Amino acid sequence: MRILRLLMAVAMALVTTAVSSTGANAQERAWLQIESYPAEDTARARAAAYAEEFPNVQVFQGGNWHAIVLGPYAPEEAAGVLSDLRRAGRVPGDAFITDGAAFVDVGAMVEPLTAEDPAAEVVAVEPTPTEAPDETLSEARASEAELTKDDRMALQEALKWNGFYTSTIDGAFGKGTRNSMAAWQEANGYEPTGVLTTLQRATLTANHSADLAEFGFETITEPEAGIEITLPMALVQFDHYEPPFVHYAEKNGSGLRIMLISEPGGSEALAGLYDILQTLEVVPATGQRSLKDKSFSIEAASDSVQSLAYAQTKDGLVKGYLVVWNPADAERMARILPALQTSFRAVGSKALDPGMVPMEASARAGMLAGLELRQPKLVASGFFVDDKGHVATALATVATCTKVTIGAETEATVIAQDDARGIALLAPKAALSPLAFAALTTASPRPGADVAVSGYSFGAQLPAPVLTFGSFDAATSPDGTAGMGLLTAPVMAGDMGGPVLDMAGAVVGIVLPAASGAAKVLPQGAAQAADAASLSTLLQGAGLVTATNGNTTALSPDALNAAAEGMTVQVSCWED
Repeated sequence: MRILRLLMAVAMALVTTAVSSTGANAQERAWLQIESYPAEDTARARAAAYAEEFPNVQVFQGGNWHAIVLGPYAPEEAAGVLSDLRRAGRVPGDAFITDGAAFVDVGAMVEPLTAEDPAAEVVAVEPTPTEAPDETLSEARASEAELTKDDRMALQEALKWNGFYTSTIDGAFGKGTRNSMAAWQEANGYEPTGVLTTLQRATLTANHSADLAEFGFETITEPEAGIEITLPMALVQFDHYEPPFVHYAEKNGSGLRIMLISEPGGSEALAGLYDILQTLEVVPATGQRSLKDKSFSIEAASDSVQSLAYAQTKDGLVKGYLVVWNPADAERMARILPALQTSFRAVGSKALDPGMVPMEASARAGMLAGLELRQPKLVASGFFVDDKGHVATALATVATCTKVTIGAETEATVIAQDDARGIALLAPKAALSPLAFAALTTASPRPGADVAVSGYSFGAQLPAPVLTFGSFDAATSPDGTAGMGLLTAPVMAGDMGGPVLDMAGAVVGIVLPAASGAAKVLPQGAAQAADAASLSTLLQGAGLVTATNGNTTALSPDALNAAAEGMTVQVSCWED
């Protein structure tokens, strides 16, 4: 069927007879040719079947062939209609646009078949006419030899657009071009000779032109950002500058967003941007990531959003892009992304000025240039227990998470837990070098002794832990669990999992939430903690060496705060 339709296109291209009905308006109207047959009866029966779905079906004659077409359309409209119909699977994949200049005889609009129509039986079974031969290899070579350099470059552009060609657009058909032609032929059901026939070339370039018209591709130069890139301006529109981004918002409900990235900096800034982008809602946690010294790429996907990010650093400038779309548009994006990726380049010696748009510091920290940050389900506290970056925290913080991180970025796993007391031990998936780690006390504090709880009382809202002072009340718990103690201290939910220190800086326990459904409720201003001995037992059971602190000399407030801050970390619980 594909070859018949393509032969029809060639037959029409060779016919020189004037067309009485369409010739005068050939430049003003366009049709979508969807099928063609030698027999008029077969063509009209198939057209009647299409007329049940489309209101504008016609059968045109060209030489000895009969073409089934939809239209007419305005030329600028035809490209978008063809792409929409192909994407929805409502017309064959090799349907193409024609201006009708080669039509010899024009028929009236075709009416749909009715159940009583005697021709209905013909439509019920797909006709299988004998396929006429396409050009031979020698004929294809002969027709190819007549192509101009511009024709050859247009073929390379179309092959590149479809993802088959990655080299220079130079009009020279070398090994790379031949291999890409063969790959395109094979992907479209043709014999992979590496030499396109006249009809294959027409199909390839016509579909490429239809895509370009549908997406409205334009080469955009952003002088403020120092970036040149080809963007689908039928789907996006410039919105605003908000360093380090140039925002292009969706247009006409396309669901596509593009952000160009431009900021001063080298490898360190690049790595920082790589980490920050992964905290955005539009960059899901799943997908491939790659960070190199001079560039990075992120391919992220979830059920509701998909995105691609790329950036590079050169000459002290970081340039790149972030593309965000709906996963349902995967087929469309497979045609758009290659154009963005292959056209992107840094130009000039300028990056977006971070101060070009006035913005409050809190807005910069909290929203990253207007983009919504992906937020964890819960942020509480923990503390380093050795120089390898292992962290002790409250089991309740991490028990129901799909992902746990130390801080906002370093993913961790639970390697040991004490269910009775509610303690968990985390191991980071990437190497960490903590500034300080806990030294456990060798003796329990006496009742009434001063203690301090270090924790992120307000979750992720503050960049450093808060030191809250109180007193150790008793080595007991409301439900009688061994190894637990009571504190009087105004702790908050974010403090859970943080260390309890004596005034010499030794860790005497880990502050924990009250057990869910506990028979006895803690009084106002009270908290419970697992003692250092219980924590030590858990660490030793996991094969970790515990440090101890026998010092009894009280530290200055500044020194105590520094010791607590060095070991205390945020523990984040995430849900994908």
